[in-house]
Amino acid sequence: MTTPEPLRGPHFGSYAPDEVAWLLTDLSGVALEAPTEEREEAIQSGGAHYAESLPVEYQPDASYLALYRDALAASAPRLARAVGTVTDLVLRERGTDVVLASLARAGTPVGVLLRRWAAARHGLDLPHYAVSIVRGRGIDTVALAHLAAHHDPARVVFVDGWTGKGAINRELAAALSGTGFDPDLAVLADPGRCARTFGTREDWLIASACLNSTVSGLVSRTVLNDRLIGPGQSHGAKFYRELAAADVSNDFLDTVTAAFPGVDDTTAPGDREPDHAGWAAVERIVDEYGIGDPNLVKPGVGETTRVLLRRVPWRVLVRTGAPAGDLAHVRMLAARRGVPVVEVDDLPYSCVGLIHPRFTRGATGADGLAAAR
Repeated sequence: MTTPEPLRGPHFGSYAPDEVAWLLTDLSGVALEAPTEEREEAIQSGGAHYAESLPVEYQPDASYLALYRDALAASAPRLARAVGTVTDLVLRERGTDVVLASLARAGTPVGVLLRRWAAARHGLDLPHYAVSIVRGRGIDTVALAHLAAHHDPARVVFVDGWTGKGAINRELAAALSGTGFDPDLAVLADPGRCARTFGTREDWLIASACLNSTVSGLVSRTVLNDRLIGPGQSHGAKFYRELAAADVSNDFLDTVTAAFPGVDDTTAPGDREPDHAGWAAVERIVDEYGIGDPNLVKPGVGETTRVLLRRVPWRVLVRTGAPAGDLAHVRMLAARRGVPVVEVDDLPYSCVGLIHPRFTRGATGADGLAAAR
């Protein structure tokens, strides 16, 4: 099978061409965005899949950007340590000839950072690709074919930013079954306790979660739309060239990279076996709040941020005593959208975002289609 050539910056995305190869179809010229409620109304009424369209990119104002910069400055040292921990663990267990495949788009800046650590600390030049995975439809098989044609599948390490309740872990495992690829997902933070390869299980802010394309190489979420993607084509995405003036993608990378020299301990956590405690907590929340569908519960700082930026939020649950700095942007977004913030004592995550369970335009189930009301 002949596969398309990867996309690279500066023709696609704002990362340097050696930092990442995007295994995607360029849909930059296609109008795919719609206002949140209009987009979700189409999902609800017509059974459209969430990956067939794009939300309008949230553009933060000066006060929100100031929160982001403060969060990045405060978190860069611990981010750098998590990057080093994950990279060293991967190199030790999987070998020094691994290939990084980040899950676009939240995983992409993480993959670039792992690659930079491998270069800075070990003198390695690791290949790095970005591939699409879509809930309910699996991983991009054309992208997998490209990886298999150019690399040993057993050497490929899939990378993401964080875990929520483990949906993507399960999606990846199902999609890779029988392919020769290893489904073990490497993440910086595993608050859902569903991964083996992670930097921490604490639920703290990975600052890139605060923003959208402007911290992810100016690339949109990935799109899988049969009207636009034909046989033999990878999943699609857009390059938002028009947002270049607001782009902080490389500044994010450089800030975390500058903290690498201060990391002197990359010892892996002692207990790495998943116990899926996060999923159990989600089930308790579903029952307690009468939501009816665990897919409407988005646990963790990163997932809560996504709910507030792109979905129809109902409540935000915040663990009593959770670090204020990690949640300042969550509280600001919730206030702006009129979403109640509820303090909870026994929450295993720092916060949890709840999508409106009834008559919402933002609810999609495990298959990506409208959730039952």
